[in-house]
Amino acid sequence: MTNYIFHSEDTAPEKAKTVLADAKTQLGFVPNLYAGLANAPAALDAYMSLSDHFGKSSLKPIEQQVVLLVTSIENGCEFCVAAHSLIAKKMVMVPEEIVNALREGSLPDDSKLAALAEFTRAVVLERGWVKDHPSFQAFLDAGYQPEQALDVVLGVTQKTLSNYANHLLETPLNAAFVGERWSK
Repeated sequence: MTNYIFHSEDTAPEKAKTVLADAKTQLGFVPNLYAGLANAPAALDAYMSLSDHFGKSSLKPIEQQVVLLVTSIENGCEFCVAAHSLIAKKMVMVPEEIVNALREGSLPDDSKLAALAEFTRAVVLERGWVKDHPSFQAFLDAGYQPEQALDVVLGVTQKTLSNYANHLLETPLNAAFVGERWSK
């Protein structure tokens, strides 16, 4: 059994120190996901890069949070569901009823976000084999463009990296996320 170190900006490998220091400056703390990924600086860098690219996608911030939450829920990542519930509600201002519906495995009342959630769920569960899946047509019928399906894949990729890393690391919740605790 391997027990991973959750690094601070002082104990992290050189290539991870700046990321952790920047997180502490921006957020006031180092998320335990970052602290754990610091064990493999290339993995931390990949996660940060994917996050940056997904943030630049054609999906609106609320839609990005739907993708990140649904992926984390389907992958059973308790850390990421808690973290993104807080981020969605407090930073992106996603209405609480949308976040709660997703956390409960339901669909939001907003039909466009519901189509996005269903399509994201299918991408995760079908491992990307969704071109002929009914949720893809519903995604398009809801007003999304075909190229936006690739943005969803990007978000699923970002979250799958962190979800799987959290499973391996057994990442404990930061105090900031405890109020949004979720279990599969």
